[in-house]
Amino acid sequence: MASPPVSTAASASSAPGPQYLKVKNHLREGIASGRWVPGDLLPSEAELSAQFGLSRMTVNRALRELHQEGLVERVQGVGSFVAQIHRISSTLTVRDVHDEIAERGHRHEARVVSLSRIKADEAQAALFGLKTGAALFHSLIVHLENGVPIQVEDRLVNPDSAPGYLDVDFSRTTPTNYLLEAAPLSEARYTIESLLPAEQEAKLLGISRRDPCLVVKRLTFSRGQPVTHVRLTHPGSRYLLQGRFET
Repeated sequence: MASPPVSTAASASSAPGPQYLKVKNHLREGIASGRWVPGDLLPSEAELSAQFGLSRMTVNRALRELHQEGLVERVQGVGSFVAQIHRISSTLTVRDVHDEIAERGHRHEARVVSLSRIKADEAQAALFGLKTGAALFHSLIVHLENGVPIQVEDRLVNPDSAPGYLDVDFSRTTPTNYLLEAAPLSEARYTIESLLPAEQEAKLLGISRRDPCLVVKRLTFSRGQPVTHVRLTHPGSRYLLQGRFET
């Protein structure tokens, strides 16, 4: 089976992308073209909701992602502004793998391998500032693009931040999407490495243990509290991590 393309260019497809992308792309293109310049007040959530016929929650997601990418500054009670040029920088944003795949016009599927409550070992507890033996939620999920595995998601979650995590059907939504709603992101710390897969990861991805992988480890916080630590393992031959820098 051929590996799916994973560049940022979307292939021709009639599959619709997520609705919030209509708003996000509209604002991004307006900023890039100079319609709105640094410091300009962008249309309000209510105005964008009416213009696109979408819910305020959907519009809010578009603005939130633009803020995370450094393109928009949000002031509570006032509105959203185009970021000043010196604030626009190269960043790694927390993206939902389902949305990444949908943007390419492809089909996303998730296979839940395990979902359970565990007792934190010493290293796991240290990540969350907890005592050894404290409860954590653990999930192991394989994400597929057009039927081909492209990511193993091995995730720990602080139960205090997302108490309903074990009750979610992650074949219908993703942990990223759920956690961004349950515990809004305030900080993320990343490491990115080229590594050989662990035995279980290789088996789940359908690759050899000698095949190099791109491994992203991310610890995210909400209001200063650690929420989740995730290890995302991607076959090097099927995944490309790209970013963009604008001034």
